[in-house]
Amino acid sequence: MRSRNILGLAELELILAATRTQAEQQGWAVSISVVDEGGHPLALLRLDGASPISAYIAGEKARTAALGRRESKGYEDMVNGGRTAFLSAPLLTSLEGGVPIVVGGEVIGAVGVSGVKAEQDAQVARAGVGAVVAG
Repeated sequence: MRSRNILGLAELELILAATRTQAEQQGWAVSISVVDEGGHPLALLRLDGASPISAYIAGEKARTAALGRRESKGYEDMVNGGRTAFLSAPLLTSLEGGVPIVVGGEVIGAVGVSGVKAEQDAQVARAGVGAVVAG
């Protein structure tokens, strides 16, 4: 039988605190979603001023990163690089801002952020991942 790491309440609190701090320091009104390795929602935080749609998009970015086992930006790059057929892939969004949480070489969840420019969303998401993953 295998043992594996999972996200618990303590890790969710660390992720949300780090992402919120990063966003607020920059003055960015974003939504932040954290999912488990199967893309199931564990936490959602919509900062004051973040648009309602950003909460939905953040969740889809996180789910895409968790299920795809890579940053959602990789899918955006494929589409922008001419692989438009990839738009029909079963992943839910191919927008930058979803970052997987990798521990011991395994994806245990992901953070998705939406509300500002794509690279800024990813910056906030990486701050959350960095709060629970060394290096």
